[in-house]
Amino acid sequence: MDYTKKITYHSNYWYNDGLKRAQIRDTSGAIVSLRRSLQYNRENIAARNLLGLVYYGRGEVAEALVEWIISRNFRQRDNIANEYLRNIQNSNKELGAVNQAVKRYNQCLAYCAQGAEDMAVIQLKRAVSMHPTFLKAYQLLALLYLHSGQYAQARQMLKEARKLDTTNEMTLRYMQELKRMQGRRSRQGGRAEEPGKNEIVEYKRGNDTLIQPRPSTVHRSGGGFFNLLIGMLMGAAIVWFLIAPAVQESKAAQMNKEILDYSERIGSLEAQISAQTRMLDSYRATSADTEAAAQNAASTLDSYENLMNVSDQYDSRGYSEDVMADTLLNVNRDALGGSGQALYDELAGNIFPYACRILYNAAMESYNVANYDAAADNLDKVVRMDEGYEDGNALLHLGLSCRKRGDAEAATRHLGRVVELFPETEQANTARAELEAIAMETNAPASPEGEDSGQEGEDSGQEGENPGDPGQGGENGEDGENPGENQGQNGEGESGENLGQGGEG
Repeated sequence: MDYTKKITYHSNYWYNDGLKRAQIRDTSGAIVSLRRSLQYNRENIAARNLLGLVYYGRGEVAEALVEWIISRNFRQRDNIANEYLRNIQNSNKELGAVNQAVKRYNQCLAYCAQGAEDMAVIQLKRAVSMHPTFLKAYQLLALLYLHSGQYAQARQMLKEARKLDTTNEMTLRYMQELKRMQGRRSRQGGRAEEPGKNEIVEYKRGNDTLIQPRPSTVHRSGGGFFNLLIGMLMGAAIVWFLIAPAVQESKAAQMNKEILDYSERIGSLEAQISAQTRMLDSYRATSADTEAAAQNAASTLDSYENLMNVSDQYDSRGYSEDVMADTLLNVNRDALGGSGQALYDELAGNIFPYACRILYNAAMESYNVANYDAAADNLDKVVRMDEGYEDGNALLHLGLSCRKRGDAEAATRHLGRVVELFPETEQANTARAELEAIAMETNAPASPEGEDSGQEGEDSGQEGENPGDPGQGGENGEDGENPGENQGQNGEGESGENLGQGGEG
């Protein structure tokens, strides 16, 4: 048996062991076995997919995504990891709930460090309700219940954690501690003596057992009425001078204690109201970020997928640079990690220069035949890859193409970038001229004003025909004619013609 077969054999052995453990919910043991299987053969797709499922089953969604993405990178077809990732992408609501539960768990750790265990319990209850398979949240909640002496609630949380992972070391340790603390409390409670045990006497007479009270050690004397009267007076004096002031003092102390208790309760309630108010503000602040967090996670996943696809295409040498550039432009570099950004920069340096040349030549051919839509699309990709390509010619022709197809806003933006990046060049002069032309077209007067002016010219002409003042009518007619000619030259539209007609009238 050669080394390859031995390695494959050991990898499959540990995979089978991890599968058996996962079937009986021994997720901790399954993770150890599956990791050992991947140490022998990192391309064991079945072991890696099962490891992702085990992570997902105990609430660790991020680790599950990592394993499934690596699995799909090893085998893109006929891989069930594609289905797992697709299901997670389609359930943005569930992914947002998981993200929110993890945030609450981290907030609970901060509360525990500050000593606010009651706030931590509230947050953990909501975390496990949002993410029912969050093993670490159940364990921390059980620990807080143990610390506060709520053993019934701690036992319930440990049972839930035991269902998720039957042999988790931390869960078993907490259960052992729970049994120890309950046993100690039961032993302390059993030491109390039975009341009245020493107040009776038992003895036997023949076959009978007699029970009678223990005789008192106080000797009774037969005092007379005088002694009784003296005793009553002494008792009254003791009550008046000793017991009554003590009772009054006790009442006053009890009242002061109650006042302090009420003050403490009021302070505690005010603190709880303040904490609930802060929590409500936190919920309002974070609820708006839930959808953005889900979209950010989906964008990160898509960016990694596109980056891996481009890397495979580049290694296969079977794709042209413009095709690979289309996919690479869909990658969000800021969403990648350090190694992902390094791979992105390497691929961009090898692909973008050739892709720019191909797309620029195709765009100029489309521009020369007045196919401005195709030219604008190709030049937009070139500018996204290299904004200063061909000393600004790509950016300039992108602005010209946008203007030719009627997108004045985009044309103004691109031509303005030419002037900003290449101020003392021929391209900048051309861009300034086009910007001035766009501004003149934008500021041209509208036709309704010409119609109104034409009507005024007609009215003026009619006044000129009035026999009472012929000179005034002629001057108004000339005034109506001149605005019509000026507007006709500048606006090149119907406004000038309307004004001119009004003046002639």
